[in-house]
Amino acid sequence: MGGKAVPLTPLQTEVARLLSANRTPDSYLAGGAALHIEPMSKRYSNDLDYFQDSEMRVASAYAEDRKSLEQAGYAIEILLQQPGFVRAIVSKDGQTTKVEWVHDTAWRFLPTVKNEITGYQLHPIDLAINKLLALAGRNEPRDFLDVMDAHRAILPLGALCWAAAGKDPGFTPPLLLDLLRRRGNVRAEELRRLHLREVPDLTQLKRDWLAALDAADAFVQSRPPDELGCLYYSKSERRFVGDPNRVPDATPHFGRPGGVLPLVSDPAP
Repeated sequence: MGGKAVPLTPLQTEVARLLSANRTPDSYLAGGAALHIEPMSKRYSNDLDYFQDSEMRVASAYAEDRKSLEQAGYAIEILLQQPGFVRAIVSKDGQTTKVEWVHDTAWRFLPTVKNEITGYQLHPIDLAINKLLALAGRNEPRDFLDVMDAHRAILPLGALCWAAAGKDPGFTPPLLLDLLRRRGNVRAEELRRLHLREVPDLTQLKRDWLAALDAADAFVQSRPPDELGCLYYSKSERRFVGDPNRVPDATPHFGRPGGVLPLVSDPAP
């Protein structure tokens, strides 16, 4: 992954670059900042979220990052610290940003990827699925905008719902869609409180959301139950596809701890 079109604040960019040296496949940037480093993003994140695969790794990653920040002249104010979770305000020269170190499950669809600015971060598809699950559980305008961006640029809403049932087996795609239909009631004043590069047209946004929900409902009804919770990968197109019905060689791709790359060639006999 490259380092272009970064919608981070100057301080966030500096902090992310500094802490990139401490990132590893089990300590990586996730959340909004990782999603919004992609060129498709229209929203700036409020914080930097670093996920770790265990509570012990949270503690060691935070200690490493705190040392790096203090040596570089940053001030750190701890807001909350407990096993598996640290929240802090990092500041320098009058600028501030929130930084969190969090324990999250190692189960994912794909391995973490490397970015020139941030070091290791969660794969965009896993970021999109996490955002969809977040929106299902809370009515936040920022999550709604993020899911719509992911629907347009990463995978369609139906494919994300289908895969999300593998990430969180407590959900089924119909249940997720039922929860999502209660979201998307965004008001202009709520958008004004977000840090956006451009403000969307609310009428068009509502049309797009309803169309995405209808298409997602048709998609999940078309899929066989034994493929529940998967992504679909096409060897011929060398990418994950949103509608396997239109790609003859699309095959299921299931997640696992640490994630797994899709099989891009036939195994040797």
